[in-house]
Amino acid sequence: MPGRPSVAGRSLLVSRPAGRMGGGGSALRVCADHRGGINWLSLSPDGQRLLTGSEDGTARLWSTADGQCCALLQGHESYVTFCQLEDEAAFTCSADRTIRKWDVRTGQCLQVFRGHTSIVNRILVANNQLFSSSYDRTARAWSVDKGQVAQEFRGHRNCVLTLAYSAPWDLPGAPCAEEVGGLLVTGSTDGTAKVWQVASGCCHQTLRGHTGAVLCLVLDTPSHTAFTGSTDATIRAWDILSGEQLRVFREHQGSVICLELVNRHVYSGSADRTVKCWLADTGECVRTFAAHRHSVSALRYHAGTLFTGSGDARARAFDAQSGALQRVFRGHAFVINCIQVWNVLLSSRTLQGEPLQGPCPLGLLQPQHSPVYMGTFSSRIPSAASPALRSREWHSVTAHFHTAAGGKARTRTCLPTWDGQPSLRESWPLGVSSGAHEARSEPCWGASAF
Repeated sequence: MPGRPSVAGRSLLVSRPAGRMGGGGSALRVCADHRGGINWLSLSPDGQRLLTGSEDGTARLWSTADGQCCALLQGHESYVTFCQLEDEAAFTCSADRTIRKWDVRTGQCLQVFRGHTSIVNRILVANNQLFSSSYDRTARAWSVDKGQVAQEFRGHRNCVLTLAYSAPWDLPGAPCAEEVGGLLVTGSTDGTAKVWQVASGCCHQTLRGHTGAVLCLVLDTPSHTAFTGSTDATIRAWDILSGEQLRVFREHQGSVICLELVNRHVYSGSADRTVKCWLADTGECVRTFAAHRHSVSALRYHAGTLFTGSGDARARAFDAQSGALQRVFRGHAFVINCIQVWNVLLSSRTLQGEPLQGPCPLGLLQPQHSPVYMGTFSSRIPSAASPALRSREWHSVTAHFHTAAGGKARTRTCLPTWDGQPSLRESWPLGVSSGAHEARSEPCWGASAF
């Protein structure tokens, strides 16, 4: 396996909530079974299980009720880059160029999806189809049941990073929506996003306008609109049916790293250390969340609260309406790359602050007591490493459990940079070694990213 064990990079931590807004928290439990950093985490739809994909080449299923490991998913020949957990099955993708489907009860591998010729970067399960993106410059659609490639989407000139899917019934105004089998939208380091007809594999539209890599995208299916974020410091809104660029959001001063679309508002996290809230229909910036000391690398909206993860090794909770900072999560050592919030609650306190002996019934606790799950990257790549070594080892990640009231954890990070070579990625070194030291270096998304 390309990864190496790291004490700071292989644990899950569950934190105890504070009794009031703005308070701190203490650790409930640490789950440290992985032998390498955790690259991604995914919650089941019912919130009862958590799936983690690791640098050690395995994935693990955890019970969110007690933090115990329920199943060890072994079979990948290199590190796991991404994972998605469904009710009946778990899906993982890897640097070994494959995707695997797993039985969530037994941990048995049910299917291996082979066909990509480079690292599989992301997967998306929707409408009984599996979509994947890869550094081989392609995206693919697979039959979930048969494990066979149903369609291959070729046309990008560089790595395919991000994907989103719109099902046929989400396209009521589109001509021949059923015939095209829905639309897949992909974002690439070649500076474009593409809209594909899933049934035929044909490129329906190429969305040109960005002058840097497309790092993130979200879809608003009712309005047939895609929002893309780029290293060129802009967000752009597109009509995915016509390919028309509808508007440009220009107030960021650094790469747009992550996007969240909620209630006709677009939230964007940037390397300029801010989150901005925009009106999706007009592009007007209505709010700026400016408490971060480093790039904003993760966003999650939940019940009126906006959670952010940053390169300053802290997560924050903001009132999404007023922009007021409600809480700071301290204890992480490096950049937070991933946040999940669970609606079905497990907490150590009731509304009255009384201890609970088991899982909380739905609705017993207010949203601020919901467990918040965070993942963080770590990098251990030597500066003189060859491109081949860099392509194998840039992912090294740690994940932690927290509650929305605060918590402590330790982590480290790296993120990719793009120089035109799909397999060459550099580390994102951060100058954080303890709570007394702040991160100073910026992530590198290419020479013109900042």
